[in-house]
Amino acid sequence: MAFQADRCDPARAEAKVLGGVIVEARGLRKTFAGGIEALRGVSLAVRQGEVVVVVGPSGSGKSTLLRCLCGLETPDAGEVVTDGARLPGSRRDRDRIRTETGMVFQHFNLFPHLTALANVTLAPRLARGLPADRAEAEARALLGRVGLKDKTGAYPAELSGGQQQRVAIARALAMRPKVMLFDEATSALDPEMIGEVLEVMRGLAAEGMTMVVVTHEMGFAREAGDRVLFMDQGRIEEEAGAAEFFLSPRGERARRFLSRML
Repeated sequence: MAFQADRCDPARAEAKVLGGVIVEARGLRKTFAGGIEALRGVSLAVRQGEVVVVVGPSGSGKSTLLRCLCGLETPDAGEVVTDGARLPGSRRDRDRIRTETGMVFQHFNLFPHLTALANVTLAPRLARGLPADRAEAEARALLGRVGLKDKTGAYPAELSGGQQQRVAIARALAMRPKVMLFDEATSALDPEMIGEVLEVMRGLAAEGMTMVVVTHEMGFAREAGDRVLFMDQGRIEEEAGAAEFFLSPRGERARRFLSRML
């Protein structure tokens, strides 16, 4: 595997220097059909190079938050600002945010009729106008980066779940995003395949990629996260550094959640 990230190294954690705020959500509210309030005034700021892990029970609004951050959902109220571009905003702002924000979903969403290489080259050619030869060179480098150098010609059906998810990560990275969002990227995988995807994510974190990660993998949250947000019923109920959150969560709801997850 290409990445070998430091695991919970206190010296590394202390030495990490974060940049200014690159993603900010302000008072996000979102209600779906049937009156389901997915987000109830959620605000957060993510600094450049920071890894923010979002945890909480199912239905707490975590995935909706990510989808608002990348423009897949439009909030009923509030706004998202990513590197100066706003949502809701102009079409130019929307396109810029969608281009500069990489999203990795629970399900891989690869094109089954395209090889791994073609899946990774497609968006850079169409959205960034990259020439085919350059897109292919970058895609090969990215597939090597996620440990799939020998799978460039494989179709999704010929890959394991973990390999497909690593192709999906390479595909997102091919757009050269400033921010990567992960929505339960390992939850659809068999247990033995989870580790290989988490290793790639740890490597990205170690390299300084700005990341917002929704996950139930508490080991990853503790090791790679700079900050943990605990969501419940559409709100951020608790926010703390990763070490502090797992050592001494302040709220009773967060304590109950951790007691079931750890």
